[in-house]
Amino acid sequence: MFKLFLIGVALILTTLSAKAEVFLENLTWTELRDAVAGGSTTVIVPVGGTEQSGPHLALGKHNARVKVFSQLIAERLGKTFVAPIMAYVPEGQIDPPTEHMKFPGTISLTDATFIKVLEETGRSLRHAGFTHIVFIGDHGGYQSDLVSAASALNKEWGGKGKAIGLRQYYAIAQNEYVEALRQGGMSDAEIGTHAALADTSLELATAPEMVRQGKLADKASANPANGVYGGSPLRSSAALGQKGVDRIVAGTVTEIQKFRGEK
Repeated sequence: MFKLFLIGVALILTTLSAKAEVFLENLTWTELRDAVAGGSTTVIVPVGGTEQSGPHLALGKHNARVKVFSQLIAERLGKTFVAPIMAYVPEGQIDPPTEHMKFPGTISLTDATFIKVLEETGRSLRHAGFTHIVFIGDHGGYQSDLVSAASALNKEWGGKGKAIGLRQYYAIAQNEYVEALRQGGMSDAEIGTHAALADTSLELATAPEMVRQGKLADKASANPANGVYGGSPLRSSAALGQKGVDRIVAGTVTEIQKFRGEK
C-alpha cells in the first residue's frame, strides 16, 4: 500500500510540475479550439531570420533564439500560445547582393512580401479565435515592417481583434542589455553590433548548440570580412547572455500585459 501511495504522489508531482504546451504547432486543432474557448486568446508570432553571423554562429541563430524567448514569455504570461517561427525575412538585395546577402546561406524576402506574409498570418490567427496577436522580431532590419503589418490589420479589423508589432522586445536587447554589459566591465569594442560579444553571449544563454565554440578563440575571424561587426566574441559567455535574457523576458511580458489591458 505504501508503495502505491508513493507512486501516486510521484504522479501528482509530475503532473503539477509539467508545463502546459505553448507551441501552437504541437496541438491538434480540437485542443487549440478548446484552449482558445477557455480564454487562451493571445498568440505570439516569433520572427527570426536565416542569415550569416560570422564563422562561429549558425545561420539559424535568430530562429533558435526567438523560439526560446517566445516560450519563456508565453509561459510567464499564461493563456498565451506561440505560432510557428517565421524564418525568412528581409536581409538585403540579392542582385547585386547587399548586407547579409553577401554571404552564402542567407535567405531574403522583399519587405513587401514579408509584410504580406505577416498580414496573412495575422488573419489566420484571428480566424482561429485569437484576439491579441503579437509580432516580435529578433533581428533589427524588419522592426518597422512588424509595425506596418500590425497597423494594417488593426485598421482592417476595426477593433474586432488587435495586433501589435512589439518593438520593445528588440529594443531591450539593444539598450538595457548592452548597458548591463557595460556596467559589467565590457567595452563597446567587444560588445559590437552583430555576431560580437553581446550577440554571441545571448545565443550561448538561449541556444548554445548554435555556437561553434572552437571558433570563438579565433581573433582573426572577428572582422567585417567574416561577418562580425563592431566587436569581438572572444569573451562571450552564457552568464553574460543571461543578463539579456532576464531583461528581455521581463520587459516583453510587461509590454504584452499592457497590450492585453492588464496594466
